[in-house]
Amino acid sequence: MRCYNCGCNLSDHNFCTGCGADVSLYKKIVYISNRFYNDGLEKACVRDLTGAIASLRQSLKFDKNNVEARNLLGLVYFETGEVVAALSEWVISNNLRPKKNIALDYIDMIQTNPTRLDTINQTIKKYNQALTYCNQESLDLAVIQLKKVLSLNPKFIRAHQLLALLYINNEEWEKARKELDKCVQIDTNNTTTLRYLREVDDMLQPEEGVKIGSRKKSRSEDVVKYQSGNETIIQPVNIKEGKGVGSLLNLGIGLVIGIAIAVFLILPARIQIAQASISDELRIVGEQSDAKSATIDELEQQLNDLREQNAVLERDLQAFSGKDGNLESYDILAKAADAYLTTPEDVITVADYLEEISTDAQEEENNSSEAYGKLYNTLLALIGPDMADSYYDVGYDAYTDENYEDAIPNLERAYRYDASNGDALYYLANSYNSVGRKSDAIAAYKQVIELFPGTVKASKSTTFLADLEGGE
Repeated sequence: MRCYNCGCNLSDHNFCTGCGADVSLYKKIVYISNRFYNDGLEKACVRDLTGAIASLRQSLKFDKNNVEARNLLGLVYFETGEVVAALSEWVISNNLRPKKNIALDYIDMIQTNPTRLDTINQTIKKYNQALTYCNQESLDLAVIQLKKVLSLNPKFIRAHQLLALLYINNEEWEKARKELDKCVQIDTNNTTTLRYLREVDDMLQPEEGVKIGSRKKSRSEDVVKYQSGNETIIQPVNIKEGKGVGSLLNLGIGLVIGIAIAVFLILPARIQIAQASISDELRIVGEQSDAKSATIDELEQQLNDLREQNAVLERDLQAFSGKDGNLESYDILAKAADAYLTTPEDVITVADYLEEISTDAQEEENNSSEAYGKLYNTLLALIGPDMADSYYDVGYDAYTDENYEDAIPNLERAYRYDASNGDALYYLANSYNSVGRKSDAIAAYKQVIELFPGTVKASKSTTFLADLEGGE
């Protein structure tokens, strides 16, 4: 035994001779752990595996580093068919003592054998599938699955117990007794096994009593028994009249019983298999229906998107088209040209017509009609300077009268038609500032400073811009 503090070998004293630590309580704990280990070993030797598991777990509660107890617990788990639990214990043991530990041999025995490892995996999967069948009340399928599990791992106690429980549910007492006897051979003191055995024995005892009575009755003088090889032949002594009819009657009764057994035992299994097949088909049909529904929803969404796009296009077309379907911009441009040719001095009327033609519509028409764009640009070049002067005069008068709301649109047009008119831009910036449109005023002042540097209006714009940006 080694000291828990320094790892030095302990003596008979209650203190460590290496570090001086008090080890009296530690020794008691280790002794108790070893005592439970010895108890578990004794129980495992007489195949009381359930008791061995309880003792070994108790040993590990006192000393989790008890490698011998952990290795033995893994062996007991392995013997009961719990391979995963066994591997868990051996892996922990190998981590606690990497050298000179037999747990490594146990692990290699399982993991280096691909066939055995695959068998273990198949056993676990099939047992879980059997549990699923039980939850789904497909008991016949669960029985079949458990038989496959036991063919792969005959020592799997939980599979034997579950199969016996299914036999008990079906009142197949003899089959249940056979499975429970196999459990007893593996683990003699398993509580679940003993409880099931008591239930089965209680149901089998009355039948055994009937069998005993029938044996007494068979000792009558009506039959003669003799041995032929390994077979016992029973021959009636006195064959009375009516025995032939009785035999036929018994044969008929046996036939009826056979048909009843087929109807009540075989037919439900067939019906259950058919129901399972129908359920699978319904599931497949449901999945296909869901896929089609999803496709329909996607197509409907695409249709709605196309309808919305169509509505937008119709609105755009209506904005460009007149009542007769022709583009209104053509009509307005024609009216502007006619007004210029008729009264060339009336530039305001021509300007009003040109203002009605939106920039987007004009660009769209330029893409489709070269003559339209040429005519528009020609009219704009002819009346542009006059329009700029006219709008500037009106806007400046409104500005001097402090009518900034009327001054802004006129000054905007004046600067639009004559970009060299710095006064129009400067007064427009002042008008923006006066009505509280700070962002527009800042942008206009910056344009004045950039486009007309070195001028008085640029210097004033710098002062106003500083005031606006400093007040934000």
